[in-house]
Amino acid sequence: MKPATVSVSVGQSPRQVFEFLDLLANHQAFLGHLFTDWGFSGPSRGVGARAEARTNVPGSQDWTDFEVIESEPGRILEEEVGAKGKRRTRNTYLIEEAPGGGTKISFELAWVEASRWERLLPPLTRAFTRRAYGKAMRRLARQLKQG
Repeated sequence: MKPATVSVSVGQSPRQVFEFLDLLANHQAFLGHLFTDWGFSGPSRGVGARAEARTNVPGSQDWTDFEVIESEPGRILEEEVGAKGKRRTRNTYLIEEAPGGGTKISFELAWVEASRWERLLPPLTRAFTRRAYGKAMRRLARQLKQG
């Protein structure tokens, strides 16, 4: 399946955005509409930081695991496993200086393995993902603005 990509521009510097996103616990606030009941292990930031969260759908007991596998200024790469192991994704945050100042944050979710449902309707899956993570990026922008 083709990856789903969304982006947002913020007034903070790339360094400030990286420092914020590198702390995995900060993801809880802007991804709260997608995941709940977060737990964290490993280092709090950088490679090896891990999180587990339950899908925020009524009645769902589906858990998703996140692990940061690459973290350097300008790029953070996570592996995500969900749907009882049937979904594996690579999530990339690209952090670039925006023309005229500020920062452009791009998020790409690329499927390594997709659940059966996701494979049946790839355009719908990508549209849902773009919508959900687009909302996450807008929430992230508001959170960064509030400081």
